[in-house]
Amino acid sequence: MKIVNDKTLHEVASTMIKKSVTRVAPDVLYLLKRAYENERSPVARKILEAMISNSYAAQKKSVPLCQSPGYPVIYVKIGAVKIETNIQKVFQKAIVEATREGLLRPSMVHPITRRNPGDNSGIGIPEVEVELVPGEADYSEVVISFKGCGAELPSALKVFTPAEVGREGVGLKRFILETVARADGIPCPPMGIGVGIGGQMHTAAKLSRKAISTRLWTDVNPDVGLARLEEELLRSINSLGIGPAGLGGDTTALTVKVEIAYTHTAICPVAVNFHCWAVRRITTRFLPDGSILFVEDEYAGKTT
Repeated sequence: MKIVNDKTLHEVASTMIKKSVTRVAPDVLYLLKRAYENERSPVARKILEAMISNSYAAQKKSVPLCQSPGYPVIYVKIGAVKIETNIQKVFQKAIVEATREGLLRPSMVHPITRRNPGDNSGIGIPEVEVELVPGEADYSEVVISFKGCGAELPSALKVFTPAEVGREGVGLKRFILETVARADGIPCPPMGIGVGIGGQMHTAAKLSRKAISTRLWTDVNPDVGLARLEEELLRSINSLGIGPAGLGGDTTALTVKVEIAYTHTAICPVAVNFHCWAVRRITTRFLPDGSILFVEDEYAGKTT
């Protein structure tokens, strides 16, 4: 079994941070360009054009895509390759280094005193979620997501009773659409929307973040029913006409991602999580032969 040690993970973490914060993830850039081609509003087209242009400029100059550093979460899937190091400490060190290099604005603060350590360090930063999948994956995977926090402001969570869910989930759908309508232009549309359904309230919240932060925005849910729900919600959300930057248009959302967990018969928690268009995320796979694959780079090669 191949082993990823402290030195290797630190080198990869540093590369992942620089790649992710200086560009829009290639799958999202693809959707932005497609939205520009299909958008009918002249104002919305101008806004989408500026977003695309800024994305290319940030990558070309290796400068931060957005003034906000976003909130870093690391998603780890341990399969056939062992990661033998403290993942949080390695990534925290790399984040502090990137902050001192000017790639990230120091924005992490104590939740009550609001004291800022000045280098994006602190308790719980970055957040790390680990999933063990021995025998299911012939690689191990690490995803880093820097999610803008302005988009967090209109996010919502509700624990439904079975009666409130309604026939074919009509109550859940209404809640999601009403949440998006209230958000209007706050989450920097065109946005991605993650929906977590099930578990307890903390489960739904985590699922909503994971759905929109780890999946390629161009993918199709392997669950046919959930894929159909994602498509239905995306059509309904785009019919609201909020548009890019909240100034009207056909493109309010680029994607909707839904993840579920079984829940208790008495409840049905639902979380709606907004992600702005500035998606700073990269996925790295450690393969058994010792090679390292950056998934988004492979995606970009297939769409250019």
